[in-house]
Amino acid sequence: MEPQAHYYNLDLEWTETRKGKISSPQLNDEIEVATPPEFPGGIEGIWSPEHLFTASVVSCFMTSFTAVAEYSKLDFKSLKCPAVGKMERIDKKFIMSEVVIKPELVIKNTKDEEKAMKLLHKAEEICLITRSIKTEVKMEAIVKITETV
Repeated sequence: MEPQAHYYNLDLEWTETRKGKISSPQLNDEIEVATPPEFPGGIEGIWSPEHLFTASVVSCFMTSFTAVAEYSKLDFKSLKCPAVGKMERIDKKFIMSEVVIKPELVIKNTKDEEKAMKLLHKAEEICLITRSIKTEVKMEAIVKITETV
């Protein structure tokens, strides 16, 4: 039987001004984080909580898609997925109100086009991050075919 809970440990260490670094005893790399430049004291060129929020949605979509594609035996050549997180002030508070993901899936066979689109939507539906947040997640999927059979 699978465990009912999994834990993901992070450590944040403030380094200076509005910057810090995030690490995990489970991972090798650190991520430098900072207040985004849109805010006073924000710093350009460093991952912000808003970037990481958007990244969690799009990376969860990718891992969900690869799982359902493997299970459904969909042969695909590539997947790229630009994403945009929208932060706005609502009722005098900033929130991440929307994340738009735009997966572009390349498959080999025309016969798999409908299946591919269904699996893209299934991945968005089962993504645990999307299910865990109140932010609206929109998907604008494109399936491209490289060869026909």
